[in-house]
Amino acid sequence: MQVKDLIDLLKDFNPDLEVHFAYPSNDYWRTELAPAVHHVGDGIVKHTDYHRMDQLMDEDEMHEDEGDYEGTRRVVVIS
Repeated sequence: MQVKDLIDLLKDFNPDLEVHFAYPSNDYWRTELAPAVHHVGDGIVKHTDYHRMDQLMDEDEMHEDEGDYEGTRRVVVIS
């Protein structure tokens, strides 16, 4: 999804509604948790084979001259 797609999806919602994000808790009952969104910003992600998804990178610990940015992408992060 791109930012323009998210904007298009949100335009029809009541602007006074709270925003939450959902994820599975992986418990026995397959509960879906939905904490409130507190921050929207940009970040850098890189695919990790171990988790089989993107990992949020810590930019303060990354160094251009050491190749830390290789394979990364800048994204919007909602948390």
